[in-house]
Amino acid sequence: MKKTDAARQDGYLPLKSYTALGDGRSVALSGADGSIDWWCVPNMDSPPLFDRLLSAEEGGRFSITPADAYTSERRYIEGSNVHETVFTTAGGRAKITEAINSGSAGRLPWCELARRVEGLEGEVRFQVEMRIGTRAETCSPYLVANRNGTVFHAGSVLGLLRRSEGVVVSREDDLAFEAEIVTRPGSREVLAIVAGENEPLVVPSIAEIDRRIDVSDKEWREWSERIGYAGPHREAVLRSALALKLLLYSPSGAIAAAATTSLPERIGGNKNYDYRYAWVRDAGYTIKAFLKIGADAEAKAAFTWLIQRLAEHGSEVFYTLSGDPPPEDREIDLPGYRNSSPVRIGNAAASQHQHGIYGDIFEVAFRFVEAGNILDDHSARTLSDLADECAEGWRQVDAGIWELEEQRHYTMSKISCWQALARAVEMAEDGHLPTTCQPRWTRERDRVAEWIDGHCWSERKQAYVAYAGSEDLDASLALAVRFGFDGRDRLSTTIDAIDRELGAGPFHYRYTGVSAEEGCFIACSFWIAEAKALLGRRDEAREDFAELLGVLDAEGVYPEMIDADTGEWLGNLPQGLTHLALIHAAASLGEE
Repeated sequence: MKKTDAARQDGYLPLKSYTALGDGRSVALSGADGSIDWWCVPNMDSPPLFDRLLSAEEGGRFSITPADAYTSERRYIEGSNVHETVFTTAGGRAKITEAINSGSAGRLPWCELARRVEGLEGEVRFQVEMRIGTRAETCSPYLVANRNGTVFHAGSVLGLLRRSEGVVVSREDDLAFEAEIVTRPGSREVLAIVAGENEPLVVPSIAEIDRRIDVSDKEWREWSERIGYAGPHREAVLRSALALKLLLYSPSGAIAAAATTSLPERIGGNKNYDYRYAWVRDAGYTIKAFLKIGADAEAKAAFTWLIQRLAEHGSEVFYTLSGDPPPEDREIDLPGYRNSSPVRIGNAAASQHQHGIYGDIFEVAFRFVEAGNILDDHSARTLSDLADECAEGWRQVDAGIWELEEQRHYTMSKISCWQALARAVEMAEDGHLPTTCQPRWTRERDRVAEWIDGHCWSERKQAYVAYAGSEDLDASLALAVRFGFDGRDRLSTTIDAIDRELGAGPFHYRYTGVSAEEGCFIACSFWIAEAKALLGRRDEAREDFAELLGVLDAEGVYPEMIDADTGEWLGNLPQGLTHLALIHAAASLGEE
């Protein structure tokens, strides 16, 4: 177990003090002080039921916190997303075990957030509070007590707080529920929230809910045992796989980029975005990671979802978790994490075009068939159309991998086009795609490579630059090594330049000039470690990887960014791209 900071600053916990719970449909963030401060019900992209994460004073929360001074130690149960926190006070020790429950047949048809409180030593007095949020200012919630527990209404969501007999109620009105628990050695109390949207609500017994915590743990551990990865850092890879599994939206097969919205990339800054959508880029990297670790069912579900969305809506940057085009970006009236505003719903990148989606989808398709799987005719036609689209449009400017407002000839975008056409040619040669357009794909692939070398290389820096005609650098160019772009010597000196100009300790900023606006982008540093390994610089790669894990020092949930000076976590979490980069980097350390 790890000791975790449970001290709040201006009402907010450090982001490093949160762990994630989930069931394949929704994700909750549980703090080291026993407060669940974020939970969107019934889906990851629903308005939040608990939103203390973005509004310390008025936000909804479900807290079980020691009444006296305490320390807390936390861990996930090995191979599981069921989580334990041990609280120690002057009077004793107690443990909270918590999960968003599933059943023996998989995800429940309702949301069930369960928390078991057990006495270990002496006595510990806990204060319990449940306060329902306004679901992003869309409703005015109220509570009603009945014989089954405390019923709450929050717009279209109907819920029930269930509790065992040892939970002593001190307040139960239309605004909040408050209670007290006193633990003693061997004592066991259970609290749970059962909720659904626009549907009748099942009222399970406390004994059923309690039993399902253990069922959920068993289901997670059985899933983990099926993971086929046997390379370096297996424990860290498995924990990242479990985090990614939380982001896999099981009703559709979509993969959320993260489970939160508007957590800032710099405290007090305005780069606060909604990541509860399925990016083609993130989905592509996730599918490849699932294939790499043997999670074939998840890879197939996500790949099918992605191909269908591309066929239905075309080459969008991202989609909703249900597969629709995303809504327009808008702001809501919440103060934001540590008063970092605005708080956003939706994402303005929906209107952009990014060439990177071509490389992402073709890399996934190539790895899918390379693993011995096959494509259906519909998927093959969809991919062929995308290859034609890429061959026709690669010369155009785009928003780039970082979704910037300036439309430019971004080097990484051109490399992604090269990657897409190279994979399309290989798949056609192997009989997975029709060969009618193969000569054109081959011709344009070679033209892209020539264009990159002619326009995007800096002799002075001995590096590929961020965009044609500039001297700026872009850490995402480390991915060109994984993609198999030609020119290992040039790629190796590019990595050196990125280390030199964008590095900050073991971490890296995304691109030149961004350090004043945001923290270091953690995935970039794992990409660079991976690139070094693939370039044969294995000792450097191993050292970089070990240092990253040591500095992050997490229970298993990683954010998007980190402040290189203070170590403070920044950005949305769990951040899928960070966990994906860790898996790919770890696997590369074992490849020859």
